[in-house]
Amino acid sequence: MTLKNLLPTLAAFLLLAPLVHAEPVNVNTADAASLAKALNGVGPAKARAIVAYRDKNGPFKSVDQLAMVEGISQKLIDKNRGDIRLGADKPAGAAPAPAAAPAAKPAKPVS
Repeated sequence: MTLKNLLPTLAAFLLLAPLVHAEPVNVNTADAASLAKALNGVGPAKARAIVAYRDKNGPFKSVDQLAMVEGISQKLIDKNRGDIRLGADKPAGAAPAPAAAPAAKPAKPVS
């Protein structure tokens, strides 16, 4: 393959690469437009349904709970699992935050 033949392929790859991988999105804080942009197979209607479900039932406690939203299938969840966040926008498998230091013991009362 010559450089001349390779350039169109390389250009197409560079232009389409951002479309293949979306940024992770927190389904407990994102608005409908952000959800539709970040999740493959989720358009404006499904994104609004996610927000409406969250507003009515509170934050999602697990990614699989998204299947409770009308129009969201387990297959759709599995396809987007790597880009769905529930809490802090840390990627899955990130080290947990360090635990807070234990509180100091109260002083003994003076007699």
